Amino acid sequence: MAETKNGASVVIIGGGVTGLSTAWWLARSGVDVLVLEKGIVGWEASGRNGGGCTHPQSPLFPEEQRLWPQMDELLGYPTEHQKHRLKIVLHESDVEFMLGWVRMGERQGFHYDTLDGKQIRELAPLAGDTVERGYLLKYGGHANPQRTSQAYAWALQDLGGRILQHCTVTGFDTAGGKVTKVRTDRGDFGCDHVVIAAGPQTGLLAEMLGVDLPVASGRAEMIVTEPLPAMPMSGVDGNGLYGRQTLRGNLVYGGGPHEWLPPVDLKTPPKPSSPLLRNIGRRLMELFPKAAHVRMIRSWSGVIENTPDGRAVIDWMPGFDNAIVATMSSVGFGLSPASGHAIRDLIVDGACSFADLSTMRLDRFAGLPKDWREAQGWLPPVAA
Repeated sequence: MAETKNGASVVIIGGGVTGLSTAWWLARSGVDVLVLEKGIVGWEASGRNGGGCTHPQSPLFPEEQRLWPQMDELLGYPTEHQKHRLKIVLHESDVEFMLGWVRMGERQGFHYDTLDGKQIRELAPLAGDTVERGYLLKYGGHANPQRTSQAYAWALQDLGGRILQHCTVTGFDTAGGKVTKVRTDRGDFGCDHVVIAAGPQTGLLAEMLGVDLPVASGRAEMIVTEPLPAMPMSGVDGNGLYGRQTLRGNLVYGGGPHEWLPPVDLKTPPKPSSPLLRNIGRRLMELFPKAAHVRMIRSWSGVIENTPDGRAVIDWMPGFDNAIVATMSSVGFGLSPASGHAIRDLIVDGACSFADLSTMRLDRFAGLPKDWREAQGWLPPVAA
């Protein structure tokens, strides 16, 4: 991706799906936009996740659902989006949680069916013979994270948007309540607006502007199996796992628990790696007993960020009337079509046209104790 002139109307820090989607939406409106990425676009958690597109807990959910079926056509490149999700109940203790989840969607006008074991096995033949209950969501779905990240980047460039990779932000120039310049190890870039959507580095970048964004970083792990015959339903959750069957037939699944990380250094982020893969493999075998014979052929990891309440932040940064901070709190992939649209609306129109973003404001963390990570137990493991 090419070198670029020094500046843009909007400079976006972060080449994950939130930043790329925002840039694409802005470019569609004719805005001159530049994405700065310290590595390769979509190379971290944006391209290394389960691909889920089902987030009824977010105010962006209706727009997420409206947009995903259109994204291949809108972008002009494939995302491999597939409709609907199947949630399998393995343990009676999971029923209350799953029902709460599907009813969040129902309250917003989206529907689901309750299935018995026979119906589940028709859709997911790899499921066990003892499964008795599940829920088929008539909404949601999944897509291919690598394909989607690539599609955003190519579609952005088709519209004249620019991307500068291997470019680390080192600071900002400010004047009169505005960010006027983004400083990097590749030069300085002037801007009329700036968007910080840098995943685990978002908190550290906000801190450079004197803004406190409480986030904790964790490793998200995914495993990939050998290909299997395609199931009628390729998006299946259960046993604390999320993921999908790829078009080639591989099972791609993750589900924590997260391994919490120390604050992420901008220049040397931790290389994702953890001992959780065996745990995920065991739970996947329990979810799909008829796939217990297949081998795990590779694994993916990505570093994600979580806010204290697990909800996203999209907001103007206090003290600056041209700077937006965005963290999607570990569910950025699925919400990316809608989050990019929302940030575009804030910059171009001054307000979001399709959702109330008040629950995503940063000031909800005012007065948060400094030791909030300790209180929640979100601490890195102690070395032996």
